Amino acid sequence: MLQWWFLVGCKFLSFAKRLIMLEAIKKLLGMGPKPNYSELVKNGALIIDVRNPNEFAQGHVKGAKNIPLERLTGQLKNLKDKNTPIITCCASGMRSASAKGVLKSNGYKQVYNGGGWQSLDRKL
Repeated sequence: MLQWWFLVGCKFLSFAKRLIMLEAIKKLLGMGPKPNYSELVKNGALIIDVRNPNEFAQGHVKGAKNIPLERLTGQLKNLKDKNTPIITCCASGMRSASAKGVLKSNGYKQVYNGGGWQSLDRKL
């Protein structure tokens, strides 16, 4: 719930500051602009599929690296450059969301939840 002083304080903010705040809130809620996955991959993004090896063998995005979610923390040493964009994917988007959280909390700067691998594949 917003405090009254926050609402009153917003009255005195410049229009530009209000827009910046609105964009920040949208980003926090996942309502910001959608990433261009195709462009990210063209520019060197790594795709990490966090499903188990059997699921991965059934089909995956071309060029994706399979690191099951339960092994991700132990494999971080193999993902040396924390500035390289990373797109996570799985079957539905749940595990890839968790993987994004793990990567972000370990200092990786550009991490995107690509959701389900089939949906991501269509966007590429």
